[in-house]
Amino acid sequence: MDSYLIQVNGCGDHAPMLDVHLKTNGNGMSLGKVKSRKPRWAVRASEMSKNTFNPVRAIVDSMKVEPNPKKAMISLSLGDPTVFGNLPTNDEVTRAMKEALDSGRYNGYAPSVGYQSCREAVAAYYNCPEAPLKAQDVILTSGCSQAIELALAVLANPGQNILVPRPGFSLYKTLALSMGIEVKLYNLLPEKSWEIDLKHLESLVDEKTACLIVNNPSNPCGSVFSKSHLQKILAVASRQCVPILADEIYGDMVFADCKYEPIASLSTNVPILSCGGLAKRWLVPGWRMGWILIHDRRDIFGNEIRDGLVRLSQRILGPCTIVQGALERILHRTPPEFYHNTLSILKSNADLCYAALSAIPGIKPVRPAGAMYLMVEIEMEHFPEFENDVEFTERLISEQSVFCLPATCFEYPNFFRVVITVPAEMIIEACSRIQEFCEMHYQGAEGVQDMECDK
Repeated sequence: MDSYLIQVNGCGDHAPMLDVHLKTNGNGMSLGKVKSRKPRWAVRASEMSKNTFNPVRAIVDSMKVEPNPKKAMISLSLGDPTVFGNLPTNDEVTRAMKEALDSGRYNGYAPSVGYQSCREAVAAYYNCPEAPLKAQDVILTSGCSQAIELALAVLANPGQNILVPRPGFSLYKTLALSMGIEVKLYNLLPEKSWEIDLKHLESLVDEKTACLIVNNPSNPCGSVFSKSHLQKILAVASRQCVPILADEIYGDMVFADCKYEPIASLSTNVPILSCGGLAKRWLVPGWRMGWILIHDRRDIFGNEIRDGLVRLSQRILGPCTIVQGALERILHRTPPEFYHNTLSILKSNADLCYAALSAIPGIKPVRPAGAMYLMVEIEMEHFPEFENDVEFTERLISEQSVFCLPATCFEYPNFFRVVITVPAEMIIEACSRIQEFCEMHYQGAEGVQDMECDK
């Protein structure tokens, strides 16, 4: 017996819809009226949206504290180098954008992976004999964040896992969990300038591991891996046959006494997706221009990963075309002294901050070697009135109007992160207030014992 549903639009006094079943048994047809389902609203947020969670926002938004009204707020929390106006981009960069806009040639759609000429410019800028690049090895993206998102999406399926540094940039976990990808956190070692605990890293690899994220130079640590350490990381990835997603947005933002090595330049067989962009080195994070560099000299990714990135990029129509129009000039005409001056300011601020915080009992900064940050350990046993780093930083805001991010945001409790892009005079004032705060709340060994006895 076959069954059909006929829907007839009505008009006038007739019902708007007539639901009947036509039942056929081979000998004829009979009509039978059935009761229709009453429509009702049932709009729910998607599982992906429910699984999207930004730990930085969750922690910061829950910090219900007001700064001390007697002291001007000093924010050392936001990794945006443009906030205070002391680190402007170069005039050549601005001129390139103006000329691209005035030309009228970049108002339409571009290919989803970026203009061919722009991909050629990026490939030429990062090409080296140890890690050669051509235009087809470059995917342009809407900022480095989207580059990371696409790289994760092409390498990992729901149910697989990725290896993420701890402490590490919170976006990795935010993106992965929203895609149904498990996150396994490997430890960085503060006593070794935040090198990776390689034994711990390798112990986390299993048959479901899709990729290893390596962030160098590091946010939030300000660390820069040596060539020998990068080679050891590659050895682990090679033994375990795990590809690398390299977050190198701070590439070349290293201080004069240190050398930055792109990890792809040291790899002989491990395939790497390197993510970068204009945001930090060129001091224009709002322009949203990033890229993925595909390094696959042994053809392990093959066409599948490359084609997958192209398809994923087609979900949106690529990064801003005006910035693409300026990109070649930005890359190849920005004067070297601009980079040098930026790094000189950051290095001076880092030295200033490290020296001032090192002199304060109860906290221990870890000297940075690049990027825009340094991490500070809180010796919580000497601050017994605070449960953790979140409480410590909350009170620092309410008493001294200094805002540092608690490192719980980066999965690393009892530290806090300091941004060193602020003007030097603000760093001096902030460190002075942190010293006053610590001296107010610090308890030596005897004081801690007395408090424990009182309990």
